[in-house]
Amino acid sequence: MYENSRLILDSANPPEPGQVIWRSPSNLAIVKYWGKHGLQLPRNPSLSLTLTASCTDTVLEYSFKENADQQIDLDFYFHAEANEAFRAKILTFLESLRPQFPFLSQLKLTIRTGNSFPHSAGIASSASSMSALALGLCSLEDALFGTLQDAEAFDRKASYIARLGSGSACRSIYPYAAVWGATPVIPDASDEYAVPVEHLLHPTFKDFHDDILIVSTSEKAVSSRAGHALMEGNPYAEARYAQARTRLSVLVDAMRSGDLETFGKIAEDEALTLHALMMCSNPSYMLLHPNTVALIEKIRAYRAETKHPVYFSLDAGPNIHLLYPGAIIAEVRGWIEAELKEHCVDGWFIQDWVGEGPEEL
Repeated sequence: MYENSRLILDSANPPEPGQVIWRSPSNLAIVKYWGKHGLQLPRNPSLSLTLTASCTDTVLEYSFKENADQQIDLDFYFHAEANEAFRAKILTFLESLRPQFPFLSQLKLTIRTGNSFPHSAGIASSASSMSALALGLCSLEDALFGTLQDAEAFDRKASYIARLGSGSACRSIYPYAAVWGATPVIPDASDEYAVPVEHLLHPTFKDFHDDILIVSTSEKAVSSRAGHALMEGNPYAEARYAQARTRLSVLVDAMRSGDLETFGKIAEDEALTLHALMMCSNPSYMLLHPNTVALIEKIRAYRAETKHPVYFSLDAGPNIHLLYPGAIIAEVRGWIEAELKEHCVDGWFIQDWVGEGPEEL
């Protein structure tokens, strides 16, 4: 899909050097994607909220190479420092994209990128980073060839390319919320790319907050890539995939009607299901920390006491996503300061919210 051998630059009329810059956010899956097959294809559909403050800025600089070799020429900087490990991963990814972007080997590329939050700590840094890169590559194609003038076509290709780098990244392309994975609930949903579902949201969910309580900034002991692979031998895998399909259908109805209680129950159940699957893998592993559990207990107690619609979610890591509508922000932020910060690293939490998606800078 999207293979185009005609995207070759004319050496007699080479492009001027230039750059494209994208800021792309992370996203939080409410119904989780855990388990894949083929080339980054999901075993079940997922639905995510697009965040705002947790983001990656990526600068893609390019100039025409004078030599005609077929190697991709790449320099890579993470937070202004050369990073050979990340460079090797990105170079492998770019090599895999030759069918979609054959002009890449004709260019000298420099990528400068950085996150507003810790990477590899379970806040979906791969989603923000790979979506930012995919958007940059699509902008580069459009700048050089004018082939992606249609906004919908641009976003769909960016989502497809992002998926090849990191499955969850395909959902970060769209504002507010996205679905990835074929499902009869969303007729145009696909395993190949995500689709926007902003039009299905009750206004409550367009003014929603996700304050991320940083329990740990350490790199995870088991990567998400490895975790997905372990689903192949998980005895509960097929039941899990069926469960996710059912939950997604219920979740879409809840988000359409503004049913916060159903939304919150699914968010919490999905978070704990994700970590239960890790504990049932072979070999088993656990990413939750004692402070993760302490926070979950406090959140449930606070909700029972105040009746405020405050819920938690988890990504593939120990950090808590605290979900609540904007109408109660003053009460919740005060409670975080008074009761929850003590469980966070240096009292650190990220004030985040559902937002309008990536932006070209």
